[in-house]
Amino acid sequence: MSDDADPGANGRVYDPEADHAFPDERLNRVLDVIEADEEIQAYLDAQNVNPVARKRYNDHGSQHISIVRNRALCLYDLLKAGNVAFNGAADQGLDEADESVIIALAATLHDIGHVVHRTDHPYYSIPLAADLLDRLLPEFEWYDIGECVRMKGEVLHAIVAHDTDETPLTLEAGIVRVSDALDMEHGRSRRPYEEGGRGINTVSSQAIRKVSLQKGDGVPVLVEIEMTDAAGVYQVDTLLKSKLDASGLEDDVRIVAVTTRDPEERLVERVEL
Repeated sequence: MSDDADPGANGRVYDPEADHAFPDERLNRVLDVIEADEEIQAYLDAQNVNPVARKRYNDHGSQHISIVRNRALCLYDLLKAGNVAFNGAADQGLDEADESVIIALAATLHDIGHVVHRTDHPYYSIPLAADLLDRLLPEFEWYDIGECVRMKGEVLHAIVAHDTDETPLTLEAGIVRVSDALDMEHGRSRRPYEEGGRGINTVSSQAIRKVSLQKGDGVPVLVEIEMTDAAGVYQVDTLLKSKLDASGLEDDVRIVAVTTRDPEERLVERVEL
């Protein structure tokens, strides 16, 4: 699952062996099944063709999914440590242990609709993910038929609500939405940039050096973003802010972006949301 050379660094990678602020046994079992599932892994590769190869847009393949899932689980861990109460699984009468499973499954499957088209991909993701969940969820002995239905509904809600056209009704969905935007570092846009893509998403992503999550001062989570150029402000102020707005996490997450290049060359030194 690693997206970083230092797998424990700054809330970037979920470590199943570490101590967490939530019950993690179900999550860790589900993550193992996801990684071994050939159909899911095939989708994660195939879904990158339309956005990258055909549209010269940023990465939406297996690496993007790994980063989003890692960020989502690290964000969830920090929020749980900050005593933030989640409502998705709870509203359905599901266990606390299912909160992280909902987040992990939704983060994994949120972009598979790209195999159909980049445009409106969240809505194409729904039937494709539903078929996968119908096969996957009954594999886990702790879910009966009714719980499979409720889990499926919560995962699909988080998938469709990762897009800004839909409002998350649960904090689990809010985490997936925000974490999708936290994959903004320069590596995500390397391939389209090298192939001549110069859209604002590609250029602005090239300016983001590193994204870190940590315990905040007065809020459960501080997201710190290092930029090498003012172009990165687009990723922070337009994309990430639009995902954070109406996510349900606005009061729990603080975002600070700083420019790390030579002070004499800076157009923007610091942005705080």
